[in-house]
Amino acid sequence: MPFDSAQGEWKGGKSAFSFAPRPAMQCSMTTDTLDIAALIRTIPDFPKPGIQFRDITTLLLDPAGFAASVERLAEAAPTGVDLIAGIEARGFIFSSAIAHQLARGLLLIRKTGKLPGVTVGVDYALEYGTDRVEMHADACVPGQKVLLVDDLIATGGTALAAVRLLREAGAEVVGAAFVIDLPDLGGADLLRAEGVAVTTLVSFGGH
Repeated sequence: MPFDSAQGEWKGGKSAFSFAPRPAMQCSMTTDTLDIAALIRTIPDFPKPGIQFRDITTLLLDPAGFAASVERLAEAAPTGVDLIAGIEARGFIFSSAIAHQLARGLLLIRKTGKLPGVTVGVDYALEYGTDRVEMHADACVPGQKVLLVDDLIATGGTALAAVRLLREAGAEVVGAAFVIDLPDLGGADLLRAEGVAVTTLVSFGGH
């Protein structure tokens, strides 16, 4: 008995299960004219008072918006990239899609203790304490050109640690790509000062 998704029921017989028909998904507009910033929700005072949290889940829910983000970041990628490196966790969403778009491999940069194989890592300072990023020791070979990807660049601490980690492994970091830049926090400028070309799609003032 085939299922009629438009009506929410089984054809040719009765079922104990039924639900309201799902409305057709609406795309916002064509990807070349789409305003990505308008699809990013701002949540005030999260995760603590005074923070304006830029929420990409609303962008991800919009199929045209998500596609436009990936296409624009992929189009801006430097030529000759060998690998796309994604930073845990939201960076995995965009890095995997860009890797697919460019037909390149995907390298995962994770928090400490998350990878099963032999790892190499870099510690970096937080406002209070330290944190660590790691990757598999065999994830890249010296001389490979890597594009670093995350959803957002703020103070740049994690991204700078990822650049250091990749460089210590012998990779050449040819660029870093982010959907969102918070320029008042200076992270993108710190990356540029380290010789990393930075691409961002939208920027928001404040923290």
